[in-house]
Amino acid sequence: MGGYAGRYLDVDLTGGTIEQKRFSPTDLELYIGGRGLGVRTLYDQTPPGLDPFDEKMVLMLSTGPVTGTNAPQSNRFVVTTKSPLTGLIADSQCGGNFATKLKKAGYDAVLVRGKSPGPVYLEITEERAELKDASHLWGAGTAEAQAALPRKYGKAVIGPAGENRVRYAAIVSQSRVAGRTGTGAVMGSKKLKAIIADGNKPVAISKPDEYAKLHKQITKHLLDHPMTGKILPDLGTANLVMTTAGRNIIPTRNYQAGQDARTAQLSGERMRDEIFYKREGCLYCPIRCGRQVKIGDRLAKGPEFETIGLLGNNLGIFDMPAVVEIGELCDHLGLDTISMGNTLGFATELTERGQLESDLRWGDVRAYRQAIEDTAQRRGLGADLAEGTRRMAEKYGGQDFAIHVKGLELPAYDPRGCVGQGLEYATTSRGGCHIRGSTMYVEATGPVSIDPYSARSKPELVVLQQNSNAAISSLVMCYFSSYAMIPDIMFELDPNSLVYRFLMQALSYAAGPVLQLMLRLKNPAKVLWFEKFLSVVTGRDVSMGELNEIGERIFNLERLYNLREGLTAERDTLPARMLDEPLSRHGHGGVPLREMLPGYYKLRGWDERGAPTAATIRRLGIRT
Repeated sequence: MGGYAGRYLDVDLTGGTIEQKRFSPTDLELYIGGRGLGVRTLYDQTPPGLDPFDEKMVLMLSTGPVTGTNAPQSNRFVVTTKSPLTGLIADSQCGGNFATKLKKAGYDAVLVRGKSPGPVYLEITEERAELKDASHLWGAGTAEAQAALPRKYGKAVIGPAGENRVRYAAIVSQSRVAGRTGTGAVMGSKKLKAIIADGNKPVAISKPDEYAKLHKQITKHLLDHPMTGKILPDLGTANLVMTTAGRNIIPTRNYQAGQDARTAQLSGERMRDEIFYKREGCLYCPIRCGRQVKIGDRLAKGPEFETIGLLGNNLGIFDMPAVVEIGELCDHLGLDTISMGNTLGFATELTERGQLESDLRWGDVRAYRQAIEDTAQRRGLGADLAEGTRRMAEKYGGQDFAIHVKGLELPAYDPRGCVGQGLEYATTSRGGCHIRGSTMYVEATGPVSIDPYSARSKPELVVLQQNSNAAISSLVMCYFSSYAMIPDIMFELDPNSLVYRFLMQALSYAAGPVLQLMLRLKNPAKVLWFEKFLSVVTGRDVSMGELNEIGERIFNLERLYNLREGLTAERDTLPARMLDEPLSRHGHGGVPLREMLPGYYKLRGWDERGAPTAATIRRLGIRT
C-alpha cells in the first residue's frame, strides 16, 4: 500500500540492539497506524499488570499513512505506553516536525523497550539508527536539549520532569507537546533523553492525481471555513476563553466556579491586541493556530487555551505575562500543563481547608512558580505534587473535590455545563480527556448547542465522536480540522434568534435516532476528507462507515486493555463535585451520568460491567 514506509525500529535499550521489523498487513488494515497500531502493539507485547516503569514496558512513537505526504494537518505522531498516572493505556499526540522526519527517514514507528544503563538518545537517519551518549543533555530543559542536538533533525525530547519520573511528564517536539498521561515519565525511566530523526525519502501515494486535487480542495475548504480559516488563525485556541466563561464552564479555583470577573484579562482577543507577535503552526498546517507573543523584549510561546484555563483562571492568576511565563516553565521542564494546573488547584484548596500545610494561595504566582520547579525535581511539596491529584487525595483527603477521572486530571471544560462532555470524560479510555471526541464543541463551545444540560442524544453523540476520533488519531491527523464539518451558516445565525433556538431544539430530539442509524449502518460513501485521504494515499478504498468501524475497533481494544489492567465499571464516573454540586446557586445541578451510562454501554455493545461482549469482539474482528 501507499502511505507506509513498510518498516519500524525495535530498540532494546538494555542490550543496546536495534532491529528493523514490519507490521502485519492485517494489523495495518484493521488499525491503520498511529493510535490504533499503538494499542495493538501495547496489548500484544506486554503482559497484564506490568508496571509502567518496568524495563519490559514498551514505548512506541508512531506515525500514520498520511504522515509525510504534506496533507493538511497530517504532521503528527502518537506516543503509546502504559500510564504511570492512571495505570491504564497512555497515548498522547504531538505536532512539530518529528513525525515527517521519522517517516522520511524510512520508518513508520519506533518501538522502545528495556532500560539503558546511562542516559542516551536515539539518532535515526535513512542510512542508520544509532544510540548515542546523552550524559551532557541529562538535566537540561526541553528547549536547551533541542538546541544542543543537530539543527536539521526532528526531535522528541524530555525535560527534568521526565528524568525524575513525574507521573504526568511530557514529551516535547519543537514547541508542541505530547502532554497527557505521563509518557515522558516512561521515557525518562528508560534513561532515553531524546529521539531525533532526519530523512528525505518520498512517501508513496497510490493515486497522486486524485491526491493533488483533494489536497487543493480540502486546503481551500479549511482556509475558507469560519473556524479553521478565521477564528483559529486569528485567536488560536484561546478563542475559547470568553466562550467558556460566557457558558460558565471555565475552571475557577479548582472548579468551585465556572468563571471569574477577571477572566477577560486572559482572553484570546487580549492576547491578539496586546502581546501577539506572529502565528506558528505544525509542518503542513494551513491553520497555524499557535501563537508567538512578545513580553517586553522577549519572544515567547503564546499559551494554549488549556494552559490559560488551568494555570491561569483555575489558579486565580489573571496576568497574561505571568501565565505565559509559567506555561513556558512547564514546557521547559517537560510537564503537562493540564495535570500540573489541576494538581496545584487541588493542593491550594486542600491548603485553604486546612488539610495541607503549604504556601500555595490563589493568585500567588511566586508560590506556584516555585511549586512547579519543585515538582519537576521532586523536592519538598513537589514530591507529592509529582504524584498527581488522585494520589494526593489518597494521602491528604479531599476525594470529593479531587478533579480527575481514572487518575487523569480534567481539562478546562466543566462538564456541568456540557453534560455530554461529562459522559465522554467518564468513558474515554485514557481518563479525563477533551480530545477523544470533543463533545463540548456541539454542546457549548461551538456554533451548535445541542441542549448542554440534557442527557437526550448524548450517548449516541459521544459514541460517534469517540469512534471517529480514534480513526482520525490513527491516520494521524489533527482533530481540529473536524471543526470544519460544521456548515458555515451556523456561524452566521444569531444564537438568540427564534430560528436558531428552533433548530437547536429540533437537533436535540432528532440527533439520537439519526446518530443511532449512522452507528448501525455502514455509510458506503466517502463524505469527509479523512477517508478520502486514506483512500487516495494507500490505494485502499475506505468509506465513511468503514472508517467509523475501524475507530470503533480501536476504542474497544483500548477498553479490553484497560479491563485487563484492572479497570472496572465503577471507575466510569466523575468527581463528586461534578455529580453533586451545581455550578452556581441558581444553576443546573450536576452531570446526570447515571442516566446516560446504560444507554452508552448498550450502544457500545458492552455488558453491565462495561466489558465488550463476545459478539462485539467477534463483529469487530478483535484478536485477544
